[in-house]
Amino acid sequence: MIALARFRLAGYARSHRALQPLIALLPLLAILYATPVPAGEELGAMADSAAILIPVFAWAARGLLDTEPDEQRMIAITAIGRRELLSGLLAACIFGLGLAAIGEIALFSRLSGQPSLGVSMAGVALHLFAVLTGVAIGALTSRAILPSPAISSLALIIGYLAILLLSLSTVRWITVPVMSWMKDGHDGVLLDHLPLLSVQSLMWPILGLTAYTWLRRTRP
Repeated sequence: MIALARFRLAGYARSHRALQPLIALLPLLAILYATPVPAGEELGAMADSAAILIPVFAWAARGLLDTEPDEQRMIAITAIGRRELLSGLLAACIFGLGLAAIGEIALFSRLSGQPSLGVSMAGVALHLFAVLTGVAIGALTSRAILPSPAISSLALIIGYLAILLLSLSTVRWITVPVMSWMKDGHDGVLLDHLPLLSVQSLMWPILGLTAYTWLRRTRP
């Protein structure tokens, strides 16, 4: 499984499709951090970064999963069974973590103040949740689930917008609490609310990946 994950990452890089989310990421970071982050606003900036980068992570995950030809995927399924599915998700998570690391480096380079260890770790945790959310969205809109590129792209965008809208509503508990990340980060109460937010932020990506696994049972 690990070898197949490495193979998929190498194939994604060789296809140059890996440049697409990177090209989207860099201008976005340039806009986000055109000016330094004021001292005391570190946690809010970290929450904003994690929330805004979710569609980039989703695009990267979908692109990686779609790079492999269907025939090659069938050969992998024949060779190692459903571990092929896990290898794809692992590769997507690794690539997403690489993009998140770039975003974090850009963020920390623009901080005017020195964040505490707790604030820094909270920012890292939010980016991890964002990567998992992006991978779940990317997997559910990949070619194995939605063969039409147009429908897949539309579903990815609508999925992210739905997360934003639902997390603003009174039923925000039914989705990843992205807007709560940002609101609590800017209000200075994110660290207090982080345990509950962490449960919600992990639960829904796990459910999404479980749904992807179940749907792949009937799709090659």
